Amino acid sequence: MAQPELKRELANRHVQLIAIGGTIGTGLFLGSGKAIEKAGPSIMITYLIVGIAVFFVMRALGELLLSKAGYQSFTDIAEDYLGSRVAFITGWTYWFCWIMTAMADVIAVGVYVQYWFDIPQWVPAIACLVVLLGLNLLTVKSFGELEFWFALIKVITILALIGLGVILLIIGFKTDAGSVTVRNLWEHGGFFPNGISGFLFSFQMVVFAYVGVELVGVSAAETADPEKNIPSAINKIPLRILFFYVGALFVLLCINPWTELSPAESPFVKTFTLVGIPIAAGIINFVVLTSAASACNSGMFSTSRILYNLSRNNQASPRLGKLNKNHVPGNSLFISTIVISVGALLSKLIPEQAFGIVTTISAICFIWVWGIVLICHIKYKKTRPDLQAKSKFKAPFTPAINYIVLALFAGILIIMLFAGETRPALLCTPLWFILLFILYSIRSKKGKSNQA
Repeated sequence: MAQPELKRELANRHVQLIAIGGTIGTGLFLGSGKAIEKAGPSIMITYLIVGIAVFFVMRALGELLLSKAGYQSFTDIAEDYLGSRVAFITGWTYWFCWIMTAMADVIAVGVYVQYWFDIPQWVPAIACLVVLLGLNLLTVKSFGELEFWFALIKVITILALIGLGVILLIIGFKTDAGSVTVRNLWEHGGFFPNGISGFLFSFQMVVFAYVGVELVGVSAAETADPEKNIPSAINKIPLRILFFYVGALFVLLCINPWTELSPAESPFVKTFTLVGIPIAAGIINFVVLTSAASACNSGMFSTSRILYNLSRNNQASPRLGKLNKNHVPGNSLFISTIVISVGALLSKLIPEQAFGIVTTISAICFIWVWGIVLICHIKYKKTRPDLQAKSKFKAPFTPAINYIVLALFAGILIIMLFAGETRPALLCTPLWFILLFILYSIRSKKGKSNQA
């Protein structure tokens, strides 16, 4: 009996909105408050630098995915160009990345719900996971549809914010903190109020803000027309970065002096409160709540597909490679959801520190995954000139830009080592890679002994 396969039910509108949803999430709506505290108005430059780097990673990933019809994710690419050991470590690390990200999102759900109700953070976090699990167990089309509407809400909100900000700038609106003016970008301690060190220390949270942009690659196996939809989604990333990140932050910082924003709350909610529209502030809080749920939804989707691919490549239990009657990897979904629920436990045990810990670990692991994509692309150019010559979606400025972005990622890891907040997580994360190295070695020895 033939093994059931993942269905290609994601249409172009799903892929486009998944791409947008992947670039607008908890890192922007909640994490930007922490980043602004460190860098002040210069945070816009940080978002621009990391955004450009991520775009080149995506162009490299897009070319690699389309170079061979059989690729379902970048673990397949890593297997081809860097061997089974690196593929094993990268596949499980990417799963771990999204587990950490989804944990951050369920923690954020708890934070946002507290805007209305004085209940423990972990209660709405668990409720969110149960609802999303039920929806993800349905067809992949239901995931795409849910993500489509979640992302649409985010897009409309940021458009409304930017539109409102432009109007307030033109009329010179006055808030309790002063006038809405471009001068707010430099009148409160300068554009770099905390110096270069504050600017550099903001990179970790900004990296976390971009995690998920590569979800377009994970969804490749379930995309109806990957050769058309994937390049279209990737090529729109620069415009989205400029508009949704830099544009939104520009408006926020013109309305609010950066000193008025608290790292503990969403600067988007704070902005509408400061403008004197409390009802709008409540609406925005609902939007950022749906954004966190959306990002968690993406996390559940991606982690289940990663476990499915690992199983199909004999790098995880065969049970994780089974599909339910809706062609969804149900076992993988259950396992991932159980592990993500640890985020709810963290929000109960250490509610103040939980978000910072999981976002740091997530950012570190995503840097590994993005770096592997760039290294695979370098090797692809060197060893497969035949495929590169036929490519209809060539990554620009390679291989030079690959080395430049890799150097930037290395620099960000060094910065994390010097920051007190991120140093413990950075020093602990290598334990994950050591564990995977040992597990791979054990599996390889078992495989050889079975063959003998």
